[in-house]
Amino acid sequence: MAKRVAIVGAGVSGLASIKCCLEEGLEPTCFERSDDLGGLWRFTEHVEEGRASLYKSVVSNSSKEMSCYSDFPFPEDYPNFVPNSLFLEYLKLYASRFNLLKCIQFKTKVCSVTKCPDFATSGQWEVVTLHEGKQSSAIFDAVMVCTGFLTNPHLPLDSFPGLKNFKGQYFHSRQYKHPDIFKDKRVLVVGMGNSGTDIAVEASHLAKKVFLSTTGGAWVISRVFDSGYPWDMIFMTRFQNMFRNFLPTPIVSWLISKKMNSWFNHVNYGVAPEDRTQLREPVLNDELPGRIITGKVLIKSSIKEVKENSVIFNNTPKEEPIDIIVFATGYTFAFPFLDESVVKVEDGQASLYKYILPAHLPKPTLAVIGLIKPLGSMIPTGETQARWVVQVLKGATTVPPPSVMMAEVNERKKNKHSGFGLCYCKALQSDYITYIDDLLTSIKAKPDLRAMLLTDPRLALSIFFGPCTPYHFRLTGPGKWEGARNAILTQWDRALKATKTRIVPESPSPFETLFKLFSFLAFLVAVFLVFL
Repeated sequence: MAKRVAIVGAGVSGLASIKCCLEEGLEPTCFERSDDLGGLWRFTEHVEEGRASLYKSVVSNSSKEMSCYSDFPFPEDYPNFVPNSLFLEYLKLYASRFNLLKCIQFKTKVCSVTKCPDFATSGQWEVVTLHEGKQSSAIFDAVMVCTGFLTNPHLPLDSFPGLKNFKGQYFHSRQYKHPDIFKDKRVLVVGMGNSGTDIAVEASHLAKKVFLSTTGGAWVISRVFDSGYPWDMIFMTRFQNMFRNFLPTPIVSWLISKKMNSWFNHVNYGVAPEDRTQLREPVLNDELPGRIITGKVLIKSSIKEVKENSVIFNNTPKEEPIDIIVFATGYTFAFPFLDESVVKVEDGQASLYKYILPAHLPKPTLAVIGLIKPLGSMIPTGETQARWVVQVLKGATTVPPPSVMMAEVNERKKNKHSGFGLCYCKALQSDYITYIDDLLTSIKAKPDLRAMLLTDPRLALSIFFGPCTPYHFRLTGPGKWEGARNAILTQWDRALKATKTRIVPESPSPFETLFKLFSFLAFLVAVFLVFL
């Protein structure tokens, strides 16, 4: 009899979890509290409780080739960075292609997930749900929690002295939908993450004045990277990742700083991060420096005091009149349907083995998918986590005893840095490629580049030097996709097709041809020396 698996949430990770269960012979039932799939990527004019909320203009920060499901590329005519409406359409295509809708119960809220009395031997869970006012319960062999971590706004109002006296309007960025509310207003956005920067830039097209307040600053990069290619297709390669991890952290930080400042000098624009050693997620925004240099957005330090109709910033005595304050101060997360004895959230993280399994449970039958912040796309990350979990549930992949898992989790929480590569010292941060490879190794799905260099050198070189697209993860092992090789070798064709909407003949240069010839010869010499 197939194992029954309850899946909470029908967003990007929930859909991947359904598919992974189906392709391995498990019986998934997905509970989605709203009336449609998509999670974060489904825009609504109003904020829905328990679901992530986005604004109308949201565009993906990861390019389509880097953020697709590993065996389902985006349609080739989609732009490289996908607007939320098209992203939702892609998710619906995915659900239709793999017949996932049959497994989803919409308008069904999960009220509680509790261990069965015989959990120590059976590992089973009782799931209580609410649908149209009627409560029901069912027993499942496993549970996969796919609710994300962008649902509970973090709004530390006590950190802003005088806010209670403010006569203007203030709200969390979760409430923001359209820029019309800023027309002819003096706007302050607090927090320089992706959402805060987006909102400040949007407001600057309509508002009388816009301030962007930041405590620590951030690196700002454009989606358009070297030679106009998508940033992550250039930055996220196995070769570059290995090279970065080989170098001492101070050198890596210096190289990152040089690269970030090649677009504009972050110090001169007042946005440079104060801590340039510990990695903070870069801000993806194509317009910010242009808005700053034209005076449309003014960068300010943290807030010292809020008055009735103005704000005083630290390091400056001048009062700035303000009509609207937007707090882009991030999110906290919780699992209201789970008892703290199952998953306890402390200091912005939970005790999860490989960021997935509650380490203390005697049976590995509850998994949290997507509770991680890799420097890479969440779709392939959550999908790989789901593939790993399904192999654990089937018994094909084993996990250590709870004591060993807890020891590993506690060691990770100490945030000890090796001194090499990028410094991932914040809660939930992880090296994308290293983390994915670890999971793939556990399920025997990581491609063997050394063997491949002998049997398929073209593919091996593309995998090592080219972008680490999700198709890499389907070349071998359970869930192998026959189209993976072709998808890798044609990934640049799909990326360029979206921009080459007007064909322009290239004029060949003899110097360019000569340079390519010498580059190729140098490459052959390098390969010869490596394998000598």
